[in-house]
Amino acid sequence: MRNMGLKVFSTVLLAAALAACSRQETSASNTPAAGKAAVQTPAVTTVRVIARDVSATVQATGSFVAQDSSDVAPNEAGIIVATLVDVGDFVQQGQLIAKLDARDAQLRLDQARAAQQQAEASVRQAQSKIGLGQNQAFDPSTVPEVLSAKAAYESALAQQRLAQADAKRYENLVNSGDVSRSAYDKARTQVETADAQVNASRQQYEGALNTARQNYQGVATQEASQLGTRAQLALAEKVLADAQIRAPFAGYVSARPVTTGEYVSASSKIATVLRVTPIKLELQVPELYAQQMKRGLSVGASITGYAGKVFQGTVTAINPAVDPNSRTFVVEATFANGDVALRPGMFATARIVLPGSTQGIFIPASALITDATTNSSQVFLIRDGKARLAVVQIGERDGDLVRILTGIPADAILATDHLQELYDGQSVKLAGTASTGA
Repeated sequence: MRNMGLKVFSTVLLAAALAACSRQETSASNTPAAGKAAVQTPAVTTVRVIARDVSATVQATGSFVAQDSSDVAPNEAGIIVATLVDVGDFVQQGQLIAKLDARDAQLRLDQARAAQQQAEASVRQAQSKIGLGQNQAFDPSTVPEVLSAKAAYESALAQQRLAQADAKRYENLVNSGDVSRSAYDKARTQVETADAQVNASRQQYEGALNTARQNYQGVATQEASQLGTRAQLALAEKVLADAQIRAPFAGYVSARPVTTGEYVSASSKIATVLRVTPIKLELQVPELYAQQMKRGLSVGASITGYAGKVFQGTVTAINPAVDPNSRTFVVEATFANGDVALRPGMFATARIVLPGSTQGIFIPASALITDATTNSSQVFLIRDGKARLAVVQIGERDGDLVRILTGIPADAILATDHLQELYDGQSVKLAGTASTGA
C-alpha cells in the first residue's frame, strides 16, 4: 500500500511539472522574441480646427423642380406619322418632336394659293380700267377720260366768257346806236349757245369723275377680296405648319406617350418637355425666418448622390403664405445647372445665407474622409492618446479649408495623416501639429 501511495504522489508531481513547463512555453511565445516586430502605435500629425466669423445661415430641405414644364399638344387633330424624340432626349427650342399626316393641309394650301393668284389678277384688271398702278394712290383727276372731259369743260367755259363779253359790248353799242339790233341779238344767241355747251361739258366731266370713282370702288372691292384670300392663305399655311409639332423651349423630354399611327386630338399630350437649365429648388423654411428672407440670398445645396459637393444658387421667389400645419413657407432658389447634374425630384438639404454673421468651424481638406459606402464625411478626433471617429456634416469650401456644420467641437484636434490606417479607439502617438494656413 505504501509503495502504491508513493507511485501516485510521483505521478501528481510529474503532471504539475509538465503543466508548469507548458505555461512557461506559452508565456514565452506571447513575449516579443528577437527578430519579431511588435505591433507599433502610429505617429500621426494633427491639426487644430479653426473657428472664425461666417455668415449666418438657416438649414432647410426640399426638392428640385423643373424651371418650366410643358405638356406639348398639337393645334390640330390628326394621325401621327412620325415620332422624332424619346424619353431622356435633349431638344432645342423649335426642334421637331412629331409629325401629323399633312396631306389634307397641303391640298387646302394649294387651293388657297390659287385663290390668292386669282384675286391678284382681278385687282390688276380693275386698276387698269382707271390707269392705277400697283401701290399707287387713287387720284380721279389723272384718269384719261376725266382729263379729256375736263379739258372740254374748260374750253366751253372760255367760249362762254368770250360770248358774254361780246354780248355786253354789243349791248352798249346798240344803246348808243352804233350797231344794229340784229347784231346784238346774234351776240346774245352765241351766249346762250355757249351756256348750253358749258352745261353739257360740265355734265360730261362730272359723269367721267363718277365713272372713275365707281371704277375705283371696283378696285377697292377686288382689293378687299384679295385681303380675304390672303387670310385664307395664311390660315392654310398655319394648318400645314401645325402638322409639325415642335418643342416650345430647350429642355429634356420626360414623357412621350404617343406612337406612330395613333390618332390624336388637340387636347392629346404628345410629349412633356422640362426646362432644367436653370432649375428650381423648393425649400420649406420655418416661419421664424420670414422677416430675414429676401430675394438674392445665396443658397448652398447638398445632394445625397454627390457626397462632399455643394451646389450654389440664389433665392428668387418667396411665398408669402405660411402653411398652418407645418408652420413653414416655401422659398424658391434657382440654380444654373449648366452641367445638368441636378434633376427634378432630387431631394436636397440646403443652407440659406442670412444677413449677419455667426461662428463657423473650418478644417483642412486633408483631415476629411469620404465614405463612399455610406455617402458620409468623417474625421478622426485625437483625444487622450486615442483616435475617435466622428461623422460630420460639411458646408462650403474656402480654398483648402472645409467648413464643418455639425459633428465636432470648436476646440477639436484632428489627425491629418494615416487616416486609412486608423480605427476608432486606436492608440496613437503625436508626430507634430500641421499648419492650417489660416
